[in-house]
Amino acid sequence: MEKINVFWFKRDLRLQDNPTLNAALRQPEPLLLLYVFEPSLFEDAHYDKRHWQFVAESLVDLNTELRKYNTKILQVTSEVKPCFERLQQSFCINTVFSTEETGLKITYDRDLELFSFFKNAGITWREFQNNGVVRGLSSRQGWSDKWYRYMTARIEILDFKNTDVLSYDFVQNFQEQCSSFSGVDTQSNHKFQKGGREEALKWKASFFNERLQFYNQYISKPNLSRYGCSRLSPYIAWGNLSIREVYQEVRNLKPDSPYKRQLNAFASRLRWQSHFIQKFEMEPRMEFEPVNKGFLQLSQPARPDYVAAWKQAKTGYPLVDASLRCVVETGYINFRMRAMVTSFLTHHLFQNFTTGSSWLAKQFLDFEPGIHYGQFQMQAGFTGTNTVRVYNPTKNAHEHDTDATFITKYVPELSSLPSNLAIEPWKVTPLESQLYDFQYGKDYPERIVDIQETRKVAVTKLYAQRKSTLAQSERRRILDRHTITRETNE
Repeated sequence: MEKINVFWFKRDLRLQDNPTLNAALRQPEPLLLLYVFEPSLFEDAHYDKRHWQFVAESLVDLNTELRKYNTKILQVTSEVKPCFERLQQSFCINTVFSTEETGLKITYDRDLELFSFFKNAGITWREFQNNGVVRGLSSRQGWSDKWYRYMTARIEILDFKNTDVLSYDFVQNFQEQCSSFSGVDTQSNHKFQKGGREEALKWKASFFNERLQFYNQYISKPNLSRYGCSRLSPYIAWGNLSIREVYQEVRNLKPDSPYKRQLNAFASRLRWQSHFIQKFEMEPRMEFEPVNKGFLQLSQPARPDYVAAWKQAKTGYPLVDASLRCVVETGYINFRMRAMVTSFLTHHLFQNFTTGSSWLAKQFLDFEPGIHYGQFQMQAGFTGTNTVRVYNPTKNAHEHDTDATFITKYVPELSSLPSNLAIEPWKVTPLESQLYDFQYGKDYPERIVDIQETRKVAVTKLYAQRKSTLAQSERRRILDRHTITRETNE
């Protein structure tokens, strides 16, 4: 059997600035490019068809690029171990190359299984660092220096010069011979951002060339942020772009740009992205329990009716419901709305974060486990190190959706009301009810809780729990483990 190497695409769906791919291309053995659609991930509560649609579009884009090198990606629908077992029947696999993944427990367990399989099969598995996240750290001492060195290192240019890749026809024929080896079909009719590097570069160019000027002004606005924010997060989450190439473009633009403040704010969020993934890399149990173990003892009585109303966008608070409907429909809401809907679930409804974390991940096109769970923990107040921020959706609506444009777009049953009443429909008087042909409680649900009261309860309980001996001890541990020491200035 022919000896080959395999490059296994994961969340690094690009050819440029892909150090792992270049390392594979430098080897003497023929190279097979592989992507595995895993049925177990299809069924996992965190993932949705929108994610695999984005991946499939990214693979179409990659294969278009790869035609110039007379090769393509073998797409397999299978669990990963059986996939490699099948490949072993046709090839002698020497080395598997992949980029490190800070994932959920399901992918961690998969990798443990693969590690054992590869070892027993005599296959070398080489994994490379991803986006400045360092595996195996016990503290953040020196992490900032490592991050800056990674981000300022040379951009890796794709090098196919001296590589023997398995040809396009060979991969195509092999895929056709193996009926179970099939990918996911793409559909053009959807409301989500389209996957692929070509789309990523279009969004990046439009942000830096046109939309950047509105970044600071629009970032908190639920409607305008859809234009003013970069919208690069899904392309970074799935690896169509590397953090490094985006970061270096920011640095290159800064000296001559009239929008330095906006560039600085955006660059800080690139660092924040790596910071949260690193935190999850070091404490993956955040998927299941509070990072501060003192909050394991917090009593949060289950209210399935509350959780159902939240998921169905029937809370009676227009900005909450509009945000939830928007993310279900489009896969995107801005950071403030993400924090607000999380706060509403964990503070005003006082439900454990696990009642909504996987469901919300399923909606975010840019779902990235480290950021998602780090943010859920922080917004729920479970770190014990951050100020507990209880969002008031009505106040946020008045400040950031003053004319109720966002609310009435996604909660059209309020569109007949003037903006102030669309924000607070419980204030509709009997006369206004007749005037606007609107019946509060029938055309739009009544509020399921009184946020003035629920805020007091949540703050009291959370801060009381923070005072416990265990929570205080955990606070010190978290600060020691995750506080970033910055030795290098940007």
